[in-house]
Amino acid sequence: MSAFRALRHNPQYLLLAMAFVMPLTFSVWNALLNNFVIEKAQFGGAEIGILQSLREVPGFLAFTAVFVLLVIKEQHFALISLALMSVGVAITGWFPFEIGLYCTTVLMSIGFHYFETVNQSLTLQWLSKEDSAHFMGKQLAVKGFASLLAYALIWILMEGLAISYNTVYMLAGGAGLIICVLLWAVFPQFKQPSTQHKQLLMRKRYWLYYCLTFFSGARRQIFVVFAAFMMVEKFGYSVGDISLLFMINYVFNLLFAPAIGKWISRIGERNALVIEYVGLAMLFSGYAIVENAILAGALFVIDHLFFAMAIAMKTYLQKIADPRDIASTSGVSFTINHIAAVIIPALLGMVWLTSPALVFMIGTGFTLCSLVLALNIPRIPMPGAEVSCNLFGWANTPGLVLNPTEVQISK
Repeated sequence: MSAFRALRHNPQYLLLAMAFVMPLTFSVWNALLNNFVIEKAQFGGAEIGILQSLREVPGFLAFTAVFVLLVIKEQHFALISLALMSVGVAITGWFPFEIGLYCTTVLMSIGFHYFETVNQSLTLQWLSKEDSAHFMGKQLAVKGFASLLAYALIWILMEGLAISYNTVYMLAGGAGLIICVLLWAVFPQFKQPSTQHKQLLMRKRYWLYYCLTFFSGARRQIFVVFAAFMMVEKFGYSVGDISLLFMINYVFNLLFAPAIGKWISRIGERNALVIEYVGLAMLFSGYAIVENAILAGALFVIDHLFFAMAIAMKTYLQKIADPRDIASTSGVSFTINHIAAVIIPALLGMVWLTSPALVFMIGTGFTLCSLVLALNIPRIPMPGAEVSCNLFGWANTPGLVLNPTEVQISK
């Protein structure tokens, strides 16, 4: 009992538990999506692009999380958002037509994006700067285990037992909802180490983080939407094949993500992001020319492995930010991340109809923009030393903290 009491009074275990629930439900939605919409709703490139753009609209509105925090504690808001996402996943199979899928996708996405916003905020607040990268690696390992479990169950249920899409969606969403209720009941309300600003703030000295976030959102959409869609449409991957690909991805996360977190702490955010972007530029170029199904699958797995290195962007923010800005900046960053995400899937869905290769070459271009920006990260980022070469003439030096420009939208 003493061990259980110690566990439930440690906020890190709540973060790890929530890190388990999110992919357990979302991975089912994500793995089944392309096959479900093609088989049941006869979607093409244009329809999947519209659906993915609608999915990102709640992410674009993630800045509104700071207003919700005026009436709901961050910890409770995270669990409510997880529960809402689970409900959206559970009912997806009941609406196998265009408008129905758009609506259930938006419902699921509201919960998903609010959770991701608040979860990032809580992680950066509850963890020290020295421990955060390693802990985020542990979170990715837990997510990898949950996703691996989800994809294994999909493969068993759909390939082995021929269970329907609707039943699998209901099982995943129902399990997520039950676990959210248990987490609400078991864990106490934890105190926040810093009182968060309850207004929306944009600070001039965070400009590099905002720019990196924007291109991250643009680049991520091409992988999430079109790389997986290519596997089904061009190479004929089945639900089982897609599930196996994702299982391989999450085995890598389970085994290597904590080590990647430690490695980022050792080499620094700048070097980690430069290595990530060089690798991603090569991978997107490979997507554009690949004609072999096995090679395409290998690119997909390697691409996913680079996801763990995105920890470096979060720890960069933690090192340069005022602790009181974390919640507001997390909301703003998710909105910036989704400015391109709302537009790109629908726009590139049209490009896909004439040239799938061009879609991936555009992804290479986005990655090279990120690489140029990453070279501006100082080797030791800190407040007052947010950039090493300020492109906009806002000179920062280690001993100088700029007066921030604040955009205050609401008190």
